[in-house]
Amino acid sequence: MDLALEEARMAAARGEVPVGAVVVFNGEVIASAGNRTRELNDVTAHAEIVVIREACRIVGDERLIGADLYVTLEPCTMCATAISFARLRRLYYGAEDPKGGGVDNGVRFFSQPTCHHAPDVYSDISGQSAAEILREFFAERR
Repeated sequence: MDLALEEARMAAARGEVPVGAVVVFNGEVIASAGNRTRELNDVTAHAEIVVIREACRIVGDERLIGADLYVTLEPCTMCATAISFARLRRLYYGAEDPKGGGVDNGVRFFSQPTCHHAPDVYSDISGQSAAEILREFFAERR
């Protein structure tokens, strides 16, 4: 999660909402990313989507079976769906997102009957650190 927090800090430095993500496969970090929606003018360039795309490219498969995702903020519904489609084994996330989260808040995508694969979910991993990065980022913009 430390690397995901660093990716979040780098995203903030680029003016992006500070969210970072890391994919671990066979005990090794294979990809890391931060939000890039503004940089790429792409609403789908959330940290989770960017890191899943990179990990799939590295593995050479559309599925990341046996891989784990670490992300600093509870994934939104779009990202939860990508996590499910990629067949990630575990999701570790930091801060909850009561407004935009889609895992333990909002639609709770993994609990829906239309969800074909649900990873094991572990929340509040370095949650205070992740929340603080977000608070500082938005405080500077107010």
